[in-house]
Amino acid sequence: MYYKISPSEALQGDVKIPGSKSGTARGLILGTLAGGTSHILNPMPGVDSYSIAECCRALGAKVNTDNDAHWIVESPGYAGLKIPGAVLDVGNSGTGYYFLTTLAAMLPGKSVVTGDYQICYRPIAPLLRAIREMGGKAVSTRDNELAPLMLEGPVEGGRTIHMPGKNVQWSIGLMVCCPLLTGDTRIVFDNLGERPYAALTMDWMKAAGVEMINRDYEEFIIPGGQTYRPFTKKAPSDWCGASYPMVAAAVTKGSRIKLLDMDINDFQGERMYVDIINRMGGHVEVLNGGRDGVIVEGGHPLHGIEIDCKDTPDAIPALAVLGCFAEGKTVLTNIEACRMKETDRCKTIVEELSKMGGRFEETPGTLTIYPSKLKGTALNGHHDHRIVMASTCAALAAEGETIIDSVEHVSVSFPRFFEEMTHIGAKMVRLIEQ
Repeated sequence: MYYKISPSEALQGDVKIPGSKSGTARGLILGTLAGGTSHILNPMPGVDSYSIAECCRALGAKVNTDNDAHWIVESPGYAGLKIPGAVLDVGNSGTGYYFLTTLAAMLPGKSVVTGDYQICYRPIAPLLRAIREMGGKAVSTRDNELAPLMLEGPVEGGRTIHMPGKNVQWSIGLMVCCPLLTGDTRIVFDNLGERPYAALTMDWMKAAGVEMINRDYEEFIIPGGQTYRPFTKKAPSDWCGASYPMVAAAVTKGSRIKLLDMDINDFQGERMYVDIINRMGGHVEVLNGGRDGVIVEGGHPLHGIEIDCKDTPDAIPALAVLGCFAEGKTVLTNIEACRMKETDRCKTIVEELSKMGGRFEETPGTLTIYPSKLKGTALNGHHDHRIVMASTCAALAAEGETIIDSVEHVSVSFPRFFEEMTHIGAKMVRLIEQ
């Protein structure tokens, strides 16, 4: 499926941002580990969330997703989970992949975890090594340390596990599962990035009655013998999803939009967009901590700055767009983790924006963006929701029409993205066939 995007000015109106995909994933997993009934408010009703929900059902939980505003997880708890009778297929969910791989390794039997073709090429070797160090079995069916994976437990706590810091996602499953084991577990990191994901995980664990000790993100002490309790918790509005209408408004003249029901004090790293756009000369105003909305105005001259992306690798595609419309160069540093997502997101966004006239210099750890006069053309969305949405933002401020393919993949994190953008005045039309 394709969208044709035309240059748009004066985006105006309110934008409803969906609940956090990361928060929803944690709610589903912790609800499955907790005995009783848990409630997830404001969930993300996206493809990834449904994939995780289906895996939780396969483990023995009842997950009701009929109400988009309120999901319910009924579970027998960790002790009552069963060995799934079929393969656990996480679809395109990287978060689900890491959670389910760890959880499957805790169960006293054989399970198989897999996903779509992108998941089957996402690195996971550090997590597999950790599972083996804890006494579990973790084998790649292709003998290449990639999915599909065969897992067999049980694993044992009371260990010290050293994990690389460049991708905290390899460790989030350990953080969640180790409290259920006997003995205290230590996870030691080397220069941990993506810290907001660790903070978000701890916040959901606390809501479910489980604690771990964070020693300045260098070491986590996880006391064993804990039990998850049922909880009711709201998934906050997704700052990463919000970044796309924010960038679109910032780079289009005469725009003034309001993002509804945001929380500037949330753990999500992408709340940094407020500061970044303002530092670049744009105008973002947070009303009552975001609860009364976040206002973004366009038409303000932007200038390039240096941005550390260590904690926010998902931000790279949208920041690359923002940099194209700024005077002077914009430099993104510590971008390594973005190369291990659905795609190498630095490589793919550079490839697509270069087709439009964007100018870049790329190293393994940095991306330098130069002011560029973008022109519409045919773009490849690379089956990656963040590449599709970032490319759409670029197209709204480019000269001439742009056609973007694989647009259906926005259903992963922002199912109503195109509807919300059209609502505020973006000129776009869906094409069934090009």
